Amino acid sequence: MFDVIIAGCGPTGAMLAAELRLHDVRVLVLEKETEPASSVRIVSLHIRSLELMAMRGLLERLLPHGRRRPAAGFFAAIDKPVPEGLDSAYAYLLGIPQPVIVRLLEEHAIGLGARVRHGCAVTGLEQDGEGVTVELAGGERLRSRYLVGCDGARSTVRGLLGVGFPGEPSRADTLMGEMEVGVPQEEIAAVTAGIRETHRRFWLRPFGGGSYSVLVPAEGVGDRAEPPTLQEFRQALRAVAGTDFGVHSPRWVSRFGDATRLAERYRAGRVLLAGDAAHIHPPIGGQGLNLGVQDAFNLGWKLAAQVRGWAPETLLDTYEAERHPVAEEVLDNTRAQTELLSDEPGPRAVRRLLTELMDFNEVNRHLIEKIAAIGVRYDFGEGPDLLGRRLRDIDVEQGRLYDLLHRGRGLLLDRTGRLTAGGWSDRVDHLADPIAALDVPCVLLRPDGHVAWIGDDQRDLDAHLARWFGEPVG
Repeated sequence: MFDVIIAGCGPTGAMLAAELRLHDVRVLVLEKETEPASSVRIVSLHIRSLELMAMRGLLERLLPHGRRRPAAGFFAAIDKPVPEGLDSAYAYLLGIPQPVIVRLLEEHAIGLGARVRHGCAVTGLEQDGEGVTVELAGGERLRSRYLVGCDGARSTVRGLLGVGFPGEPSRADTLMGEMEVGVPQEEIAAVTAGIRETHRRFWLRPFGGGSYSVLVPAEGVGDRAEPPTLQEFRQALRAVAGTDFGVHSPRWVSRFGDATRLAERYRAGRVLLAGDAAHIHPPIGGQGLNLGVQDAFNLGWKLAAQVRGWAPETLLDTYEAERHPVAEEVLDNTRAQTELLSDEPGPRAVRRLLTELMDFNEVNRHLIEKIAAIGVRYDFGEGPDLLGRRLRDIDVEQGRLYDLLHRGRGLLLDRTGRLTAGGWSDRVDHLADPIAALDVPCVLLRPDGHVAWIGDDQRDLDAHLARWFGEPVG
């Protein structure tokens, strides 16, 4: 019997498996595909995801496989410079092939002791007060204490649970890919400059190595289970630009729609949902993969606490309470960005106005922080503005703060030298350090880097340690 079975070994499922293994949870990951995806779609890791990777010592593994880009110009593709004052040591985007992320995260999870089985599709589930029975396509039945559906937008787990997935269906498709062209760059620039004035869902951008990133509206709504053909790209380009630019030799191609849906709940008994199984939205702003990975970081330590037996009664419920509103905000900002890409006069007028407003650094920074997820604040009750927010990577006596979070434990930053984690020392590390970069007395960090308490009173600290980390030992 496993402690947790995870359906789906994409970025969310692999990251969740690794987080659970940090706490010695017995994990099995079931991936229905037998081979890695053949497409090499480039995705962007945003600031908050880069911070989380740094917290677990993974960022140095990822950097050689990606390309850094400025953290700017990705809100509705409005071209503005990097705003001043981004509060992070990782204020950039990392463009990286999605299969590389999946491979590295899966290797990380396996290295920590997770078991991963490919070619195993979940077809049924039954749960009771003790656990979940999972049935596979071949009839095999497996038992675990919990099941987490990280199995994508067409989640089988969500469907078996009967959890509603309300929202808006897709109204239009967009084709996206990376390929070579057969005309000079000067000709491409001349043609696309005029088109971009009225068609925001269109571009041909040099991507390096002689290839171009291509984005073009499609006619109608196609089957997203099937990748588009090169001929579809040529037809769509001719319809919009009057030429297909001689595109050839695609490296990867995909289609996406603008469907926007959010699961009515993230938990039903011993079964939970994360990543695209819980929310889908248009890819404008590049938030989807990042949102799923951040779900995994929020859920991992809480589910591990439940399995290990020290979780406070309501801790696992805070996963939905915290992450559902975050997803709602992401869905709203992608709806807004999608409208700003419209060719209609009204949205075009709003886009012109917002483009002017983004000349104000505060507006530009607010929108970038929203998409990059460094503006997220969980509701932990009354307190300073820092309470509920993530703490940036700062200098501490032992080096960098995030280096102290590699084990996925809580961390008490004690500037007074008078506090103690006492009976919680098996779950919470303690650093007595004056920490010049902090302007508050002392801070308790959760394993996901969010500030759970601020103060300098031991009794108050003990109450908050119990709130997040259960009863003390001894």
